[in-house]
Amino acid sequence: MRPIEPVSSWFRSLGRDGQDQDTMSTYAYAVLMLLGFLAKRGLDLASATETDLKEFRHWRTRTDKAPVQKPTWSKNSAAINNLYGYLKRTGVVVESPWRSDGNRGRRVVRDMRVRHMELEQYLYFRDVGFGGLVPDGGVDLSFRGWRPHRNRAVCEIALMTGMRIQEWSTLLLPELGLLGGQRPVTTDVDLSECAKGGYQRSVYVPRDAMELLDPYLLLERPHMVAAAQRTLRRKYRNLFVVDRVEADGRRVQGIFEGQRVSWMVKEMDPELRRLCVLETGDGLEPMALFLGRGGLMPTFSGWDRVRWRAWDRMKEQTGDQAMLLMPRRCWVYHDLRHTFALRLLIFLTRQALKDAETQELPMSTLLEHMLGNPLLSVQRRLGHERPSTTYKYIRYLKDPMQEVDAAFREWTAAGGASYTEIAQKLMGLEVGDASQR
Repeated sequence: MRPIEPVSSWFRSLGRDGQDQDTMSTYAYAVLMLLGFLAKRGLDLASATETDLKEFRHWRTRTDKAPVQKPTWSKNSAAINNLYGYLKRTGVVVESPWRSDGNRGRRVVRDMRVRHMELEQYLYFRDVGFGGLVPDGGVDLSFRGWRPHRNRAVCEIALMTGMRIQEWSTLLLPELGLLGGQRPVTTDVDLSECAKGGYQRSVYVPRDAMELLDPYLLLERPHMVAAAQRTLRRKYRNLFVVDRVEADGRRVQGIFEGQRVSWMVKEMDPELRRLCVLETGDGLEPMALFLGRGGLMPTFSGWDRVRWRAWDRMKEQTGDQAMLLMPRRCWVYHDLRHTFALRLLIFLTRQALKDAETQELPMSTLLEHMLGNPLLSVQRRLGHERPSTTYKYIRYLKDPMQEVDAAFREWTAAGGASYTEIAQKLMGLEVGDASQR
């Protein structure tokens, strides 16, 4: 019960501010961990630098025997931020060495641009651009692309699951049940650490997406792993070397930065996933699903290069059909997510209409069903935090330009009405009705 200054005075200030018991307990534990960390370095709160606190954060979240997860670290961060705020106000430190890892920048909200693919466009995108085939489905013997089976599987996974690039590009083998030569028919993946905003949700990977992985897993990936062994061994000390996989692939144990650590797979951040390899006895097996040169998962810029090479290849194809399937701007991976959302929304809405027609539901109930359940289902699958984001897809269910063309088709076919006549007609004004002018 000896007073430890200035921590005891800080706790008294927390009590005067009316902090509840749980918060006080959480803050106490976090600060005790920090004091112990600094004491091993011969430091205290006043002499600690920003580098020391960054290393404390790295230890707590990465290299401790039981690394804390994001929710716990957020509480630790709040405690340390509050403590150093108090120390600065009371003159113990001139400037706080603590730098919060939160995003304080002002968020700019832009209207979402939705661009989706029709079936013919998607097949052209997947098979011709990424897969190296010719438009009629034949093999292009002149194709010199790199890993077409991997790239086609990427397109199928992105389309059939609606995952963002930071989600599908960081998938690990155990998350899909692919360790030990196994391959389930379908599977579910729990997204958390790699999802946007940490919004946790479950993603269903259907049969077709799993089947399209087979050529890549059987033909390309083993060669990529074998070619990368020398590079992986050279980087051994900087990798997270897993030597034990538990709980049906949900938890892994291994050595990272000289420390033995244990992680739930779904809670591993993208940086740690990139460094994750399995020691098999016969070599190092990267645990990332999609590999690049060197045996590690490609970066975002690496996937961008793949996309632009596919775009250039699609542009090289000749013929009217190829031109019709190409948009003016290069496709992006997120367009596959938009395609997933719109196709799912259309399907669920049609199912709702059929169910309502069968049950002879009143119109009010039908509208509630259409505008509620389908959209909420899509929202849950996409991982949108707010329903308003999903509602923006409604405007893209029809092509507005086609509606404009239909509205004016009879006018242009009739010999070319002027814009004044068109406007008067649409406003219900006849040209000869002078009293309405």
